Formats: sequence, C-alpha cells, structure tokens
Amino acid sequence: MASLYNNKFYHRDLSWLRFNHRVLQEAADERNPLYERIKFLAIFSSNLDEFFRVRVSDIRQIKRLDKSLRKKLVTKPNRVLKEIKLQVDIQQKEFGRIFNEKIIPQLAEHDIHLVPYEGFSENQKKIASVYYEESLRDIIEVKSFSAKEKHEVFVKNETLYLSGETANREYSIVEIPESVPRFFVFPSEDGKNFELSFIDDILKYNLEREFSEDKKMVFYSIKISRDAELYIEDEYSGNLMEKIKAALPRRDTGQATRILIDSRMPESFQEILKKVLDVSHMDIVLGGRYHNFKDFMSFPNPTQQNLELPKLTPLPHPVLSKADSIFETIEKKDQLLHYPYQSFAPVIRLLEEAASDEDVTTIKLTIYRTASESALNKAIVKAAKNGKDVTVFMEVKARFDEDNNLKWGEIFKENGVKVIYSYPDIKVHSKILYIEKKCDGKVKRYAYIATGNFNENTAELYTDFGLMTFNKKITKDVKRVFMVLEKKIMVPKTKELLVSPFSARLRFTELVEREIALANDKKEASIILKMNSLEDKEMIKELYKASNAGVKIRLLIRGICSLVPGITGQSENIYITSIVDRFLEHGRIYIFGNDGNPEIFIGSADWMTRNLTHRIEVVTPILDEDHKKTIQDVINIELADNVKARIIDAEQKNEYVRNSEKKVQSQLAIYRYFEKGK
Repeated sequence: MASLYNNKFYHRDLSWLRFNHRVLQEAADERNPLYERIKFLAIFSSNLDEFFRVRVSDIRQIKRLDKSLRKKLVTKPNRVLKEIKLQVDIQQKEFGRIFNEKIIPQLAEHDIHLVPYEGFSENQKKIASVYYEESLRDIIEVKSFSAKEKHEVFVKNETLYLSGETANREYSIVEIPESVPRFFVFPSEDGKNFELSFIDDILKYNLEREFSEDKKMVFYSIKISRDAELYIEDEYSGNLMEKIKAALPRRDTGQATRILIDSRMPESFQEILKKVLDVSHMDIVLGGRYHNFKDFMSFPNPTQQNLELPKLTPLPHPVLSKADSIFETIEKKDQLLHYPYQSFAPVIRLLEEAASDEDVTTIKLTIYRTASESALNKAIVKAAKNGKDVTVFMEVKARFDEDNNLKWGEIFKENGVKVIYSYPDIKVHSKILYIEKKCDGKVKRYAYIATGNFNENTAELYTDFGLMTFNKKITKDVKRVFMVLEKKIMVPKTKELLVSPFSARLRFTELVEREIALANDKKEASIILKMNSLEDKEMIKELYKASNAGVKIRLLIRGICSLVPGITGQSENIYITSIVDRFLEHGRIYIFGNDGNPEIFIGSADWMTRNLTHRIEVVTPILDEDHKKTIQDVINIELADNVKARIIDAEQKNEYVRNSEKKVQSQLAIYRYFEKGK
C-alpha cells in the first residue's frame, strides 16, 4: 500500500474514512446519551452513503481512462478501491457490534425493545398482519426472477429492498415503501414496556407467510448506492441550469458503486444477485440485517424518558438583538456572530430591514445551500416586490441541493429577482451579501461575509462565524466580487478580501512565508488554522516548510487531512486535533501570529485544491480588536478540548486527547462563554 500511505501525504479518501470513524466513535461513546449515540449511527450511515455515491464514483471514472493516462497517476484506482472496501468492512463490523451489543441492550434497559419478526408475540403477529393488509399490500410490488436472467431487475438508488430465495432457487425482490414510517410502534400491553419493529420485519413476516410451505422464502435486506455525479464539470457551453434539470434523474439510474447486503445471505444467492443487478464482487459490502440507518435520525421514543442531550438554545446576540436598526448598529461598529451558539435571526432581520427601507436600492447575495422553507428567502422576495434591485447568484451545483436551489431560483424569478445561475466551469461557494443605500445623495455600502450558508436550519447545527461590516474597503471589495459574478469585470482587484481563485492562494502563501521569515529571525512565529478539510498539496508543502523553519503550527481539521504530522525533518512542529460533537464544526478560521500582533481571517475556503483553484471563495480579515479577541478566545477553548477532540497523527488512529488537566468540552464551554457575555 505504499502508494496510499506515505510520509508526505495521507490519501484523501482514506482520510475521509478516518473522519467517519470519528463519527462512529461518538456512537460508541457511552458519555453520550443513548439517543444521541443512535443519531451518530444515523450520521455515519448517511455519510457513508454519500461517500460511495460521490467519491467511489469518481475513482471508478479514473478506471475508465486510457491505460497510458492511468499509469501517470500517483495512486492506482484498483488499490484505492480495495483499501476502501477493507476499511469499510472493518467499520461496518464495528457498526454492527455497537448496534447489537450496546444500543439494543441499552434500549431494553429503558424498556424500549426493537423486536425482529421472529420474536413477534401472537398478538403482534395479528397487528402486523392487519397493518400489512391495510397499509402495505397495495403499495408494494413483488418482482420475481430466475437465476438465468441478467440485467432484468433494476433497483433504485439508496432505496431499501428485500430479496428472497426459496429452497428450489426461485427469487423475488420487493421495494420497501418510503411513504410509510420506517419504524412501527406496537401498542404497549402494560404501559411500561414498549416494543418497536422495523417496517422491514412487518414485511418479512407477511411476505414469508404468503409463500406456500413448499416454496418457503427467506428474505434479506439489500440496498444499492449509485453514482451521484452529474458529469457536468467539463461542459463549458449551453444552459447549465437546464442541463442539471435534465441530469438529476440520472442519480437514480447511475452506475452502482456499492451493494450493501445482509451478511447472512448465502454466497450462492449473492452470486445470483451480482448477475441480475450487474454488479461485481468489489461492489458488495456485507452489513447487518437492516440498512438505511440514516432513518434512525427519527427513531421514536415512546417513553417519557429524556434520552437526549439538553438543548442549547441559540443565544440572542448581545448587541444586534437589542438594536433598533441593524444598519445603524453596524455603521458604528462591525458585528461578529457565531452560530449556533448565537441566533441566526439578525441575518434574517438585516434582509427584512433592507426589504422595507426606502433608502435601500440594491441587494446582492450568493446562495449555495438554502432551507426548503426560508424566512430569509421570503425577505429576498419581499425586497424585489418592494422595487429593490435584487440579484441572487444561485449555485445549482451544490451537491444534493440542486432541486431545492432550482425551486427557489424559480420563485425568485417569478417575483422580480434577477437570478444568475452557476457557471459551467466553476462553483461559487462564497457566503456573501451586499446592500447599498442612497441617503442624501450619498451611497452607503454594507456587507455580510460568513463561513456558513444563508440557511437558518443549518445555522442551528453547524458552527460558523459571520461578519456584518460597514468598512469601506471591505464593502467595495464585496461589490467587486459581485461584479465578477455578473460578468462586468474579469478579476476583482480587492484590497482587503482574499478571493479564490484570484488571490487567496497567493495571499495565504505570503502569510505563511512571513511566519517562516519571522522564525528565521528568531522572532515569535505561529500559525493556527481551523477548517473542514486540508488536502491541497502546495499549501501542505508550505506548512511543512514552515515547520522546518520552527514555526509552531496548530491545526483543527474536522474532516479530510492529507498532511502527515510529527515526521522528523518535515512536520515535527505541527500538531493536529479534530473535534466531533453535537454540532458540526464548519467554520474556517486562519490566524497568523505575526510576531505577537496576529492577523485573523474568516471565510468559506478550506485548503483544498477545489476551494483555492476551482471555486469562488471569499475570506475577510477581522479588523476589530474586540472581534479578534472573541475569535482567539473561541479557538483557545477548542485547542484545549480534551473530551471530544481526537489526535490526528501520522496513522490517523483517532485516539482521544486525554490529559490530566481540567476537562474541557469545547462546544459546551463556548456556549457558556457566549452565555456569560450576552
């Protein structure tokens, strides 16, 4: 595996699997309440589904290249796929162990019993039969096939099926309907014990009864993940929006990238399915008797017991929540917001004020992912109806959100908003808002720049920073970025903002090089970076160079980390941790020590090649000293986490940070920090 593991770069896809392992660790961590652990199983499952639909799909496409081109690749796709399968099989076994040996018994301790159909009582059998007859029979279709058939049976992407085999080698496949709840709660007979069943088991019990004794059929769960890529990145002409609309249905018919099956299925049956479903041995992943554990996000709790974490209600912003006018407040001082510790409401209110303010003439913003039902989007519509010049840049290539973005794009257009859809060759991932007012013949400019999306739902789940500013240089820079999006200029010559793909890589490199020069001069030199993923090899090489110069480097990386720390002569001055807790760590923060006078930036760009070279990203400096202190305080709390932080070492073993210092669970500590300052 020398091509996958080396002392320079950890393979990005294997590193992603190590991130998902950290999610699985949370499911195993008995310090978490039971239902939180169940949710982490659901997140792990959902993450893995997307990984197979996207990343494994990409690797498969590499296999289709001409052999001469494949030989030039640093890593071989077949080797990568084999290692992925090995790691996924290990994690799936651990997943099954956690669920069967930990979750199920602990549910029973709380009088909640997940009953398989073999364990149905006589009364439950009657109830299951009635439910099947009244709610399921008419909406299912049984497809039969023989061992001789090939490519005759099609199963949809990410949809659950039961596939059955008789003793005399007859086969059937049944789609589990998504229109009914995944879990069925039986009436409690004593009001104390509660018994639930997967809808899968309700179907198995009834389907197996329907087959005569001489054709006794045993059913096993299967699920296919199909290629989710739309193959549009290399198309440079035509109406991209229309292409995406046309391509979306292909998600359900794309090439299979994984078939997840019940490990109890006989190998002979597996061979039949491989032929009928047109998949290979490499596609098969052995799992438990149930799939689609993402459904456990809504696992019912029929008891009155509190089995979840206490809710941390977003706090009111200490300044903006009391302000008579958001505009007047940020004219006096920039305002920094940190979600989900603080409420997202001021951002919605800013747009609502802009929609109603007679002096506001122009509103422009970028939308990457938006809520399906959105007060923010309604404010945008209101602004257009009130005669404002409203422009929305809608990124319709936001993976798995294309439908929702297209829906809102149409709503915006119908109400007078100018909608600009994606460019074929580049994604717009920045999170920026620009507002202009004309007062007494003068133009006032306001801007909002964030690390997270204009999405009030994810603002309660993802940790992100947002900056509202009246700074003349920054607001002019934001205006220039929108001029690029509107194709009025080619390059935004910004004075304060770092903008990909134009200036961000160069400026980040200069900032690292300055720390190197300081270290060489025996001055204080440090770099602290927090981001979702670190993969760009050129920036990693810069960090290696800085480490060798003696720069102290501290990284907080949630997901992919291709940098290999702790290697003598390369990265011994780099220490990395990753935090996985109740909130998704999503913010990007960049702090350069600058000999004791740190420069701090926030923005939308991870240090991945796609973010620095192939996307429009915006990063802003934090100029206000109070806000600098807030960010530094928050980062210091995260760096001190010894409850939910894992060490990212050269092997990415994911060992928890354990020390004898006072216990710090950073997300809870940050909430308390803002609670004291509200």
